[in-house]
Amino acid sequence: MISCDEGARSVNKSELIEHIAHQADISKAAAGRSLEALIGAVTKTLKKGGTVTITGFGTFLAPKREARVGRNPRTQAAIKIKAARVPKFRPGKGLKDAI
Repeated sequence: MISCDEGARSVNKSELIEHIAHQADISKAAAGRSLEALIGAVTKTLKKGGTVTITGFGTFLAPKREARVGRNPRTQAAIKIKAARVPKFRPGKGLKDAI
């Protein structure tokens, strides 16, 4: 169970599912399906180049990073880094204020 008294620590997926189940008064199986549905929806939208905004929480986006030339740190040889979409999260005002 996620608790405010526990201090700073990481929370894994199963603990998050347990917390959702407790807070929403649903089964852990239903909470797991809900979390998977959320993750799937965010992933699918970002793959298509869209953004997902959850008001008060934040925005998930995946801007395109252009191709560029980098350096191999061991050999200092130039290498080509291809263009890619990089997932990012921009926290909303509600989350910022809560923290």
